[in-house]
Amino acid sequence: MRLTILGCYSATPRTLGNTTAQILEICNHMFLIDCGEGTQVQLRKHKVKFNRIKHIFISHLHGDHFYGLAGLVSTFRLLTREADLHIYGPKGIKEVITLQMKLADSWTNYKLCFHELSSTESQLIFEDDKVEVYTIPLEHRIYTNGYLFKEKKGDRRINIDAVQEANINTAYFRKLKQGFDVTNEDGVLIKNEAVTFAPKKAKSYAFCSDTIYREAIVPIIKNVDVLYHESTFLEAHAHLAPKTKHSTAKEAASIAKQANAGTLILGHYSSRYPDLEMFKTEAKTVFTNVKLAEDGKHFHFS
Repeated sequence: MRLTILGCYSATPRTLGNTTAQILEICNHMFLIDCGEGTQVQLRKHKVKFNRIKHIFISHLHGDHFYGLAGLVSTFRLLTREADLHIYGPKGIKEVITLQMKLADSWTNYKLCFHELSSTESQLIFEDDKVEVYTIPLEHRIYTNGYLFKEKKGDRRINIDAVQEANINTAYFRKLKQGFDVTNEDGVLIKNEAVTFAPKKAKSYAFCSDTIYREAIVPIIKNVDVLYHESTFLEAHAHLAPKTKHSTAKEAASIAKQANAGTLILGHYSSRYPDLEMFKTEAKTVFTNVKLAEDGKHFHFS
């Protein structure tokens, strides 16, 4: 699982800082999460292959989280994209994007598949044989969701030395990966656990975009491996969090602690703060394993 931060600042783009967008690589998928202004440039800067993006998840319809989307959709057209593009986001996202395409007479030559969301309960919105994606209902000034990405439990892994010693034909490897006992070349039944290793631990990632401190999300993200949670304010401006429906670094850390998260990544910083290390310092008074999102930063979780 690999996370690339394309932008992690709140409100407006800056000379050296972009608004929210990130790429999550998980189970051979390349998911784009939010798409603020400048996302296309960041994708090119970090050599992300545009044709690998098949699914885009938009948290809410504030500009710093989706104003780059229409441009990206248009660029896909100019690149003669053929693959379907799936866009998940609040009800209204289809109207705003298709209106822009209509007025620009820039209809796509590929299929745009909108999945509009309106539920205030967590729901499964994407699933294949390797990964599931759930919404995380958040509380902001407008309808907002975070997203929980979960790997499914994988196959067992072949212990080659043990398999060879047990004299098992390679034709049975698939059954071994599926957890079955098999018969060897001598007609002896071999127990699966004797010749395989347990699957790699399935990883999970929770993206919690703009939100007020909300303990109701804890059961949804319980035991998540990596939690990205907005931390717009430091304690000096904590009084602004309820008014603007944002969170502080310490509040993000509290959610991580209650959820028993493995790692907390902070982001969506207000531009009023020149030193991001203060966010980590305040969060670590509540939760130990804290990392800072920064534009262009890569996180690997194996």
